[in-house]
Amino acid sequence: MMKRSFPILALALLVAGTLFAADKPAASDRENLLSELARTEARFLTSVEGLSEAQWNFKAAPDRWSIAECAEHIAASEPMIRGMIAEAIKKELTAEMAPSANKDEALMKGLVDRSKKFKAPEPLVPTNRYGSTADALASFKKERAETVALASGDTDLRTHGDNHFLAGPLDGQGWFLFLSGHSERHTLQIEEVKADPNFPKE
Repeated sequence: MMKRSFPILALALLVAGTLFAADKPAASDRENLLSELARTEARFLTSVEGLSEAQWNFKAAPDRWSIAECAEHIAASEPMIRGMIAEAIKKELTAEMAPSANKDEALMKGLVDRSKKFKAPEPLVPTNRYGSTADALASFKKERAETVALASGDTDLRTHGDNHFLAGPLDGQGWFLFLSGHSERHTLQIEEVKADPNFPKE
């Protein structure tokens, strides 16, 4: 009797599990966005953890940025881009912009493509504005917390947005993903510096 009932019980549990999984809602756009911001923050901070002064300041070539300069650029970019986002999400997407404003996948792929190089705008070129790496990282953490607070608001990011200086019509979700992807792009630059054969061992 027990041998006969086991398959029935197993089938019932399987069906129940399937139904439960079907009822479980998919992660919302906002949940995905906040997860992405947390992921790129952690990836950046992990990439610079435990570095010596020599490693922070190593340059693979005179015209290449050091890790310290990459970190400064990431930290300085955060409030500047967030300021643009704050203005963009005050606006509702027009009927003309809306159909082409969702560019999540293209943004996330394009930003981490390090084969394409871009010149940093003058206000974001590293100048040792923070004075120390510790202050640069402290600034980044503070600014990322403010970015997360803005992203956690109640604005419908899919119906709000504006023209982006690179991507054209872009909804609020995309604007935030651009900021997140920008920090990841330069984290990958940090990893390139660390992979250089002449990078200091300590």
